[in-house]
Amino acid sequence: MPDVRLPAFRAVLHPASPSPGEVAAATELARLAGLKPAAAAAPGGGMGVALATRGWHPAARLPSGAAAQTGWIWLRCAEDGTGEIVATHGAFLFSAVRLLARGIGDFTRERLAAGIFLPASFPWHRPHWDACYTQYWRSARGFDPEQYVAALAEAGFTHCEVNGLQAHFPHEDLVAHEYYPQFYSYQPGFNHFVATELTKGLWPAMYLDANLEHLRKLAATGRRYGLRPGVCMFEPRTFPERFFQKYPTLRGARVDHPFRSRLPRYTLAQDHPITQRHFREALQALIRQVPDLAYMSLWTNDSGAGFEHSASLYVGRNGGPYLIREWRNHDKVAEASGQSISRFLRNLRAAAEPLNPDFDVILRLEPFKMEHDHIKAGMGPHVTYEAPSLLVRGYSLPYPHPKYAENVGVAGSIFHATMDPAEAEVLRAGRAQGIDPVLQYSASGVMNHEPLIGVPFPRLLHAKLIAARETGITRLSALGGLANTTRTPYWPNPVALQAAQFLPDRPIGDVLRDYAAGIVGAADAPALVTAWDDFEGALVWQPFIPLFCVFGFCWQRTWDRPFVPDLEAVPAAEREYYERHGCFQFNNPGLNDLGKDVLFDLITRETGAKMAADMDRELLPRLHALIGRLKDLAPRHAAFADLHDRARAYLYWSTTMRNVCAWCENVYGYLDPKSDAATREACSRRLQAAIDLELENTRGLIELLESGRTEVLAVSGIAENTFFYGENLVDHLRTKLRLTAAYRHHPPRIDRDIFWRPAPGTHWPEGWSAST
Repeated sequence: MPDVRLPAFRAVLHPASPSPGEVAAATELARLAGLKPAAAAAPGGGMGVALATRGWHPAARLPSGAAAQTGWIWLRCAEDGTGEIVATHGAFLFSAVRLLARGIGDFTRERLAAGIFLPASFPWHRPHWDACYTQYWRSARGFDPEQYVAALAEAGFTHCEVNGLQAHFPHEDLVAHEYYPQFYSYQPGFNHFVATELTKGLWPAMYLDANLEHLRKLAATGRRYGLRPGVCMFEPRTFPERFFQKYPTLRGARVDHPFRSRLPRYTLAQDHPITQRHFREALQALIRQVPDLAYMSLWTNDSGAGFEHSASLYVGRNGGPYLIREWRNHDKVAEASGQSISRFLRNLRAAAEPLNPDFDVILRLEPFKMEHDHIKAGMGPHVTYEAPSLLVRGYSLPYPHPKYAENVGVAGSIFHATMDPAEAEVLRAGRAQGIDPVLQYSASGVMNHEPLIGVPFPRLLHAKLIAARETGITRLSALGGLANTTRTPYWPNPVALQAAQFLPDRPIGDVLRDYAAGIVGAADAPALVTAWDDFEGALVWQPFIPLFCVFGFCWQRTWDRPFVPDLEAVPAAEREYYERHGCFQFNNPGLNDLGKDVLFDLITRETGAKMAADMDRELLPRLHALIGRLKDLAPRHAAFADLHDRARAYLYWSTTMRNVCAWCENVYGYLDPKSDAATREACSRRLQAAIDLELENTRGLIELLESGRTEVLAVSGIAENTFFYGENLVDHLRTKLRLTAAYRHHPPRIDRDIFWRPAPGTHWPEGWSAST
């Protein structure tokens, strides 16, 4: 580790009319130096902290190619206590100060005295679906928004997402016994913040004002650290039916999920001039409230949003009467739909341009397999797309699991650490058209192993970003953001991000060693790095289990529902504690079958058997060994104790997933009409062994959570909901133990006729049977 003890600064200075990012960086540098920041009209007389546009850096000292770089940091600390920290982005100034504080760069005093130029690998880098700052974990216990945006800036992000609801739950029309308004809780669209003349009165003014003021505050918090605000919205989103009773000719596509919704929901007819004006005015109203709003990321064809006549709408292609006439073939419909989507994007861009000429409109591309080429043909400068791989076409994601070749479709997940050479070809073709796409990746457990936080995989993460850099990618989005950094103080992932951003040529092992030394000291640093490596070395053997390894673990109430052969042997009143917040509908197979959700086969008998065996052989032994080593290390430093608890939490999460796979293997095997008595006996025996393991696992989880030493999960500080647990999780786990013990010996049973059940409070005519 190099000697990075800095000379005593004469003063810490920022410009006389500073930007918020300059103030934050100067304040942090002054804090580290034991000084107070001061304003100056010109550089000199101390350490100057300024944006590159100020001209406070000695231009002659910069490399000849510096002018071609769109993002960089300049560091110079002379022996006489003068120098400068200069950057192109306000957030990069804060990251530069923290680079000096962390000591992870190969910065000797001699190099710093001469000046160090650090080009940014990714001059455009944002969190995406930011779980705790704006989206479905926004009520996370102990989350500090200010600390979080500082962590974003330190890690090398340039933007922050700001469209989060102020309340715990969205204001949306609903009917009894449906699961749908919950989907409006995240990535809220225009109608949750602003009203146009078309929509006044549809949503309460107090609701709009509360959300808009919250959005403005989130933008201001990010701005303090030099982060530019943006929004990630599901649009075009639905309007209430009472709107279409007033304006029937504006009715567009039905976009709700017919299994989860009991109230058909429609969007506006997207090519209607009134619709186009509504969206222009809505975006302009938002930009006027947040003038530096930099981008809109548009997700759609899910969660109450969708484009007319596109193929992936849940109820199939449909829409209003203006887009294409009836009886056209599928290719013509796809062409018309794709071109209409491009017009929608360009309409938004045209609305934003007079207020912010650099505003970007970004479309999530996966939903549009059939319309893919037509949409991209209509894109250009400031109208682009994002995806977990530039090779995506529809929801069939490329890239296999690094350990299990048959486990495909891991693009964008923590297991996606490489880039196919073909990605560069797609990138070049897009840029020739003026399109600069955004690559989505995973930096945390969000959408991977929810609700865990602080699980380390710095080498996988670093490898992914270096591969993206070498491909030529310059724009990134981190799905889920960094989760709850307030409660993950020793997590190495943000350091890996910072290193990939500003120190791409430095070996990640050296970066982790120096970061560990700053936490536990040089003597214990090798042990901490080894523990991180061993944790990651176990994690990479975890199979990617459909839905559960995205957001399904909490959706399906995987930890707190009883683990029994016949889920509905438990009386309905006893199941209420977990069913009330599960993503279950009264006729959803997921209610009584762990391997299914609506019409999806998540886990089959064969895949369940293989994944359970893989975890038994590869993942769980590695975790048990790691936990044993960390138990011995825990007394040395809080960082080891923290990692020990996180390894235990991940063990309990993984063991439950192993048991879900075993349930599918053995319940399906037992119920297979082709199974003989010996097969059924073997299935029953393995299932009971899985129940024993799950009971032991649940007791361990309770003990860990009750210890209170480490926040290992994202837990709502308000109340549980579908997307994560509340502070009553331990109570639910104790109920699970009781009910599992009481009903474990009921024989396996799955009601295959669950689809045909009547809604609660109703019944089919007497004598009518829905059994098949």
